[in-house]
Amino acid sequence: MTPSPGIQLRSVVLDCPDPVALARFYADLLDARAETSDPDWCEVHVEGAAFKLAFQWAEPYRAPDWPDGAPQQVHLDLTVTDLDATSRRAVGLGATVLSGPVEEPGCVFMVYADPVGHPFCLCRERPVG
Repeated sequence: MTPSPGIQLRSVVLDCPDPVALARFYADLLDARAETSDPDWCEVHVEGAAFKLAFQWAEPYRAPDWPDGAPQQVHLDLTVTDLDATSRRAVGLGATVLSGPVEEPGCVFMVYADPVGHPFCLCRERPVG
């Protein structure tokens, strides 16, 4: 299958009770760089990787108990070149819009649920400034 043009994996996001600590753990584990200036949202950038790991504060947090307990807390951020067109495509494939668009420095994003309810974001990057 040929990848869809204009869409690529942006980040894998883990909900957690302490994003700074978890980002530092993965940065150390992966010999990567942690960005921990925002205690509610931290990122790990691995040199040469096409995507990043991100850690998002969640309260209350309930740790996964794999495989038979509490579900895992993960969602995908996907970078797109055309947010409107990709949004229509996602909805056409069975996604549900949960919120957005949300404006933040460097991007605008929308939150969706996949056909079975897992959240994901479509993000269009833009220049800061």
